[in-house]
Amino acid sequence: MKKLVLAAGIVALASLPSHGASMSRTYTYFTIGGTTLEEIEGELKKRGPQVGSAGSRHPGATRMEFTTRVGYSESKGRCNVVEANVQVKANMILPRWNRRKRASGETRFVWDTLSADIRRHEESHVVIARNHARQMEQELLNIRNEANCEVAQEKAAATTARVLTAHDKAQDDFDRIEGINFERRLMRLMDYRMERIESGKIPPS
Repeated sequence: MKKLVLAAGIVALASLPSHGASMSRTYTYFTIGGTTLEEIEGELKKRGPQVGSAGSRHPGATRMEFTTRVGYSESKGRCNVVEANVQVKANMILPRWNRRKRASGETRFVWDTLSADIRRHEESHVVIARNHARQMEQELLNIRNEANCEVAQEKAAATTARVLTAHDKAQDDFDRIEGINFERRLMRLMDYRMERIESGKIPPS
């Protein structure tokens, strides 16, 4: 006799899918002022989302919520994971500048480059989460032929915790590398944006 056991799962908050997994994005904006680059920088430091236990503020952030749903099938004294679904909800928190018309063309140009990079950075966090969710699903589905479903559930919980820990480390490593290369990357982006403006591919600020 077979029985299907559904365990609804482990929810973890973090700064998807192999077969049945899903991902959703939402966007939240915070408003900043300032008409110079120095003022904009100060506004970002003052109004940006708080990240981490230290409460430091950042120009953008992404909050993740992972939910796992695992199905078990028990037959002939053995237990297998037969369903693994990881759902990730990502809320991206991004800046919105409200003093554009009062700022110089140079300031608008730098802001456009910077805000695009902030959005790209947060989208990259979502990609990291999606990749780890896919990994989690696959590893959960590999839990098979266990002595009973209690053992299988313990292994599923340990697998989920391990992949979430690896996810958090990957996110931290990404932030560290991006921070080191920030100024160089911003200069390259501004050069690229200027080339596109001069070629007429995008309108000037």
